[in-house]
Amino acid sequence: MTPFALPPGYPRIKRVESFSELVTTRFAEGVNALCWERALPGDFGEVVAQLTGGEGIMTLDEAQLLALSVSAAGQSAIAVLLEDQRLLRDHGVDPVLNCIWSYPRDENPEVVPTDVYSYHADSAPVETDTFLCTYHGAASEGLRNEEARRRVDLPEIRAGLLKRFGEEDNDDFRAYLNENCYDLHYAAIPPARPFSFGQGNLWRIAIEYPGSPVPPCVHRAPENLPGQPPRLLLIS
Repeated sequence: MTPFALPPGYPRIKRVESFSELVTTRFAEGVNALCWERALPGDFGEVVAQLTGGEGIMTLDEAQLLALSVSAAGQSAIAVLLEDQRLLRDHGVDPVLNCIWSYPRDENPEVVPTDVYSYHADSAPVETDTFLCTYHGAASEGLRNEEARRRVDLPEIRAGLLKRFGEEDNDDFRAYLNENCYDLHYAAIPPARPFSFGQGNLWRIAIEYPGSPVPPCVHRAPENLPGQPPRLLLIS
């Protein structure tokens, strides 16, 4: 597992000690991310090594995991993967386990990139949140809200979007930004200090929805560098 430490002096992240505390703690007083820090048993690398694909995203179900020919350490890792999904399903959410070699890239990133490699906030029309855990490979990255600025609020980017939209900066334009998810993507403001979510830790992060008491947690998927192993990621 990759060494992990919560960003020092950053009050928006709170460490919890159990799954129960993770799902019952309310986001309030600026806290928009909860981390259940864990040192997990098992060999997740062995599980990943059994998977073929080499590109894109492979979604894994229970039958596929149980059919893998792995050692006792690999079996321990699979037990963790299945138990985490069971806990989340019992909580009423629908987790997905993916082996990720690469995500699709934005085909038109000239003004605002909108793929998951860009810092962004998740959103929904109703109150909910995001759970995620990286078991193997590079972990998700977070950005302090105070060191992030919406790309659509940067003058040169807003001017470019207005030119593309061809209208005034009005309600129709703001609806256009929302419909294309441009208003959910952020730029890091120097000297920003991104932080890693670490391996094995189960996170619950705040998203953007009407009436949210806290700002959303800004995060992104790590870059897929040549020679790096694929990610094993649980997300809901």
